[in-house]
Amino acid sequence: MSNLQFVIDGPPHGKARPRITRSGHAYTPENTRKYEKLIRDVASLAAYSQGWKITDEAVAVSICARFPIPESWTKRKKQKALSGELHPVKKPDSDNITKAVLDAMNGIVYKDDVQVIDIRVIKQYCTTGQRPGVDVEIKPVITKGA
Repeated sequence: MSNLQFVIDGPPHGKARPRITRSGHAYTPENTRKYEKLIRDVASLAAYSQGWKITDEAVAVSICARFPIPESWTKRKKQKALSGELHPVKKPDSDNITKAVLDAMNGIVYKDDVQVIDIRVIKQYCTTGQRPGVDVEIKPVITKGA
């Protein structure tokens, strides 16, 4: 099985914490539900077009979250962001971005995200010509003796 790759357009979002109603019921905030649906739709289309079959084997996931450079920044600060000297040390947290992506791929890319045994997450500013988004790559992990 080959690798699966896709891009989620738009600024990266993290998975928000569940909210609790006064009656004690937990629910996922609307923004998180919408973002996870977008990820599911993009992952489904990519899996179909790239011939990916849902797997129950171990996988490795790479996530690169690309953030827009704020317009209000000085030229010098923008240049540092473009060159990779300055990193987006801001919300959403890497772990919340990861949680949104992995949860959304359940039942599409793999049966359950417990199959993810290797994760790499990078947060960076967009370089020249790039737009904000999240690049995702899933690789099957071949175990020795299997």
